[in-house]
Amino acid sequence: MVRKTKFDEVKEALNAVGIEFITFWEVRGVGKATQKRVYRGIKYDTSAIERMMITFICREKYVDPAIKAILESAKTGEIGDGRIFISEISDGYRIRTGEQGDKSVYGDHDA
Repeated sequence: MVRKTKFDEVKEALNAVGIEFITFWEVRGVGKATQKRVYRGIKYDTSAIERMMITFICREKYVDPAIKAILESAKTGEIGDGRIFISEISDGYRIRTGEQGDKSVYGDHDA
């Protein structure tokens, strides 16, 4: 999950390290940090900050370069820069062809 304002930079950085397909959606989250801002005498709660959630599946050899790309491109140095979560995929199927495992994601392409 990254700041909405950093999404394009993260997308380009991931593409540069070989991540060619991502899925993303706009999300909102509330954490410990809460802020109220005043604009023209009206108080606004800015604790629910817009984020972009990005997911992708990659081979092991791309994990570290992808993490590094996200860390470098998403960082502002301020609270709320985002999070990276890594999880393993036990299996996958391509619905159209019924292919399973690596073939379901990469087809017949070499590792």
